[in-house]
Amino acid sequence: MTSLGIRKAEMIEPGASLWHKNFVPASWLQLSLKAPPAALDTISNFLIERGSPGVVLQRDEIRAFFARPAKSSALKRDIQRFLRGIRGIYPGSGEQPLRWAILKDRNWNNSWRRFFSPQKVGKWFWIIPPWVDPPATKRRQIITIEPGMAFGTGTHATTRGCLEFLEEAVGSLAEEPLTALDVGTGSGILAIALAKMGASRVSALDSDPIALKAAQVNVRQNRVSRAVRLSNSGLGAVKESFTIVVANLTAETIVDLAPLLQKRVSAGGYLILSGILKPKAGEVLRRFAPHHFMFIRQGTQREWVTLLLKKRGSHGPLLRAKA
Repeated sequence: MTSLGIRKAEMIEPGASLWHKNFVPASWLQLSLKAPPAALDTISNFLIERGSPGVVLQRDEIRAFFARPAKSSALKRDIQRFLRGIRGIYPGSGEQPLRWAILKDRNWNNSWRRFFSPQKVGKWFWIIPPWVDPPATKRRQIITIEPGMAFGTGTHATTRGCLEFLEEAVGSLAEEPLTALDVGTGSGILAIALAKMGASRVSALDSDPIALKAAQVNVRQNRVSRAVRLSNSGLGAVKESFTIVVANLTAETIVDLAPLLQKRVSAGGYLILSGILKPKAGEVLRRFAPHHFMFIRQGTQREWVTLLLKKRGSHGPLLRAKA
């Protein structure tokens, strides 16, 4: 798994429309496991990183789905090892048997649409799937996202945290030119939001070709192709700087990319970091503040943390921390 190849998604519908028909395998593995409620987000994050394009949480149960590999023994072994490893933090994890089942693609048809409904995010956006009529609204922008094998449908805490902080950052820039970099774009939702907020240029990076296919569909659906440039290039290949950089990855990946992320934010610009579990937030923050960046705010939803930072310089007014 490469730095930007973290594939994350809240839920999927492989039998739906558009690009799924060309990219979804003929059969899937479904994993069902029970775990302590406090461990659900942590386990879900691992399963998504391990290759699951989607998970469903129901009370104390997780269902995850994997494109069926030729050999599944390595996948099953890795999951068992992870569950054993977190027992010290979450007692009871992995103590009940894991249940595996094979699903044919036809079993998915139309069964997932009930999980997707229009979502209000922040003050600016409605996020909707393409089969839902847009809400009648003049105050909010509509972002249409085709649920697929890429992270970002607007329901996950990290996506919402990024969108809310993007609103704050863009609002503070006033008349300043807005350019943006989205590192690990997934479905493209953050890049699309930035274009709809007025960014003249958004570079959206992801090393996962399936994620880029999903993002391409969504960018076209939202009519922001002129502003959003999708690329499978690594962050090291990017040479220009941007007024806003957003990276919704994992704490470990953000720490690894910290020197490159720091360079890509222009003086006085904003850096938004998410995909960070609470225990890792301090480690991530120390890589950026107080030397190169000022810490503006931290958003927390369940076990997930989103950080808003401002690079030292004179570009734009300073957001103030909320009391």
